[in-house]
Amino acid sequence: MAAQATAMKVTVERGGAGTESHRQSFDVPAYENQTVLDVVSWIQQNADPTLTYRFACRVGMCGSCAMMVNGVPRWTCRTHVSRVLKDGALHVGPLRNLPVIKDLAADMDPFFDKWVAAEGRHHPTRSREEEIQPVDPAAPERQTASAGIECINCAICYSACDTVAGNPDYLGPAALQRAWTVYNDAKDANKGAILDAVSGKGGCHSCHSMGSCTQYCPNDLDPLSAILGLKRATTRRFFKGAK
Repeated sequence: MAAQATAMKVTVERGGAGTESHRQSFDVPAYENQTVLDVVSWIQQNADPTLTYRFACRVGMCGSCAMMVNGVPRWTCRTHVSRVLKDGALHVGPLRNLPVIKDLAADMDPFFDKWVAAEGRHHPTRSREEEIQPVDPAAPERQTASAGIECINCAICYSACDTVAGNPDYLGPAALQRAWTVYNDAKDANKGAILDAVSGKGGCHSCHSMGSCTQYCPNDLDPLSAILGLKRATTRRFFKGAK
């Protein structure tokens, strides 16, 4: 007969828009190699089917399962309970700095709205009828752009950012990193529009350079360096008219 699993205390943030926020505790069986997402799924499947949360791939590819785990933003599918358990207990909540839809599901609209506001979109140099412009992968600008393209929009950096917490107008590290990536793309035709977008209110100069975005990025990206790049580019343009 298999040994019975020990139990751990898991506290979950409940509530959402129009509902008073509160905490609810569950006794959850503890198993070897158990992830935080496994724990949340167990609660929904065995203890309370009304618990709301978000996930998709379960293998660290989509980032949709991001939550606050003992006060730290993490991908729950790749976070093993044994790494984060404190005194035999676990606290799980929705991502910080975002509105809550319900329970553990955060509203991502403000996060993506800031991507749009940062002008982090491609401004083509050629039409679809023209031949594709070649890109030199060894060019310094291309390598700078490539350093940020693995962002999967999980909002971990946004949730970790204390500047976002204190300044709701701040565009945030993910949006600014995307703007820096597009700015360094040789096939982008409107770098001025990008610098205009990131140099205004809530732009790159609002960053306090604390580095939480880089520290917590699950894909080991470096949004802080991207933001510093935008600061240099916007400053050069201000003083010298440089692009």
